[in-house]
Amino acid sequence: MGLWIMKLIDFSNYLAVLETTRKPWHDKYYALYSSVLGGVTLDPVLMQVPIDDHLVHRGDGVFDTFKCVGRAAYNLDAHLRRLARSAEAIGLTWPAGLDDIRRLTIETLAQAGRECCTGRVMLARGPGSFGVSPYESPDPALYIVVYAAGTPFMEAHPGGARVRRSLVPAKPARFATVKNCNYLPNVMMKREAVDWGVDFVVGFDDSGVMTEGATENFGVVTGEGALLFPRMDTVLEGTTMMRVVQFARRLVESGDLAAIEFRDITEEDARAAKEILVVGTTINVASVCEFEGDPVGGGKPGSVGRMLDGLLREDIASNHELRSAY
Repeated sequence: MGLWIMKLIDFSNYLAVLETTRKPWHDKYYALYSSVLGGVTLDPVLMQVPIDDHLVHRGDGVFDTFKCVGRAAYNLDAHLRRLARSAEAIGLTWPAGLDDIRRLTIETLAQAGRECCTGRVMLARGPGSFGVSPYESPDPALYIVVYAAGTPFMEAHPGGARVRRSLVPAKPARFATVKNCNYLPNVMMKREAVDWGVDFVVGFDDSGVMTEGATENFGVVTGEGALLFPRMDTVLEGTTMMRVVQFARRLVESGDLAAIEFRDITEEDARAAKEILVVGTTINVASVCEFEGDPVGGGKPGSVGRMLDGLLREDIASNHELRSAY
C-alpha cells in the first residue's frame, strides 16, 4: 500500500492555493481590517484570522454589528459603546482606545466603498497560544469586516413572523449581557428555527421568564396597550431596541401606547399579548403573527409594530446625528 503524500503549502505556492478556494459567497464579503496585518484587504480569500487567536479556538472576544445605509453607519457610536462595555466585562481593552476603533471602522468602510452594507467590529484576545488562559495572548487583536446588508424582515415577510419557544437553555445573565464571540447557544437557537420551519425562536429561563432570540430582542404589547421588554439585567441591551423605546415614547404621548416597561415577561404574557415584536439591527421591527402555532392578535401585524418599524426606517434614512458618513 503506497504512502499518500499530503500537499505541502509554503510561500512558493500559498497564493496559488488561496486562488483555488474562491467561493460564490465571497461576492458578499467586501473588506477586512486586521490589526495583525496592520491594514485592509478587499480580497475575500485574503480575509484570514490566525488560528492561534483565542477568538478562534476559545471564542475569547467581543463583537458588535451595525448597518450602513447611504454610505453612513447608523448608530455606530451606540454599537461601539456596547462593544467597550462587553470588552470591559471580560477584561479586554484596545490600547489605542475607542476613538481609534471608530477611526479604523470608518476607514475600513470607506475602503469597501459600498452604499449599503453591514459592518462588524471584533475585539479579540489575540494570538499567543492554543491554551485557555487569556494571559497567554500578549496583545489583543482587532478585526473589522464589511459584508453584504441584510433585508429588513417585514420587507420580505409583510404578513409577519412565526415564532416558537426555544428549548436551548437561556444564558446566565452575566453572559447574556455581554456580546461575546461564544455564540454556540445562539447558533443552536437559529438551528431550531430553521429545523422547525419558523422565522424566530425566543428563549425563556428556568423561571419561565422571556429572555431573547438568537440575535434579536423580543417585546410584547399587552391588551392594555403597554409595551413590555425584558429587564436589562437579564438580556443583551439591544441598540435597536433602545432606539425603538425612544420612538415608543412618542406613541405614549400620542395615545397609541399606554406605557413602556422593562419587566419580567412570562409565556402567559406572550400568549395573551395584543402584539409580539422582534427587534434587531438587520430586521428592524418585525411583528409576530403566530406564537407556538397560535395567532397573535388577529394573526396579522399590529398597529404598534407597524408604527415603530416605520419610525425606525425613517430614522435610519434621515437622522444625520446618528449617521457616521464614510
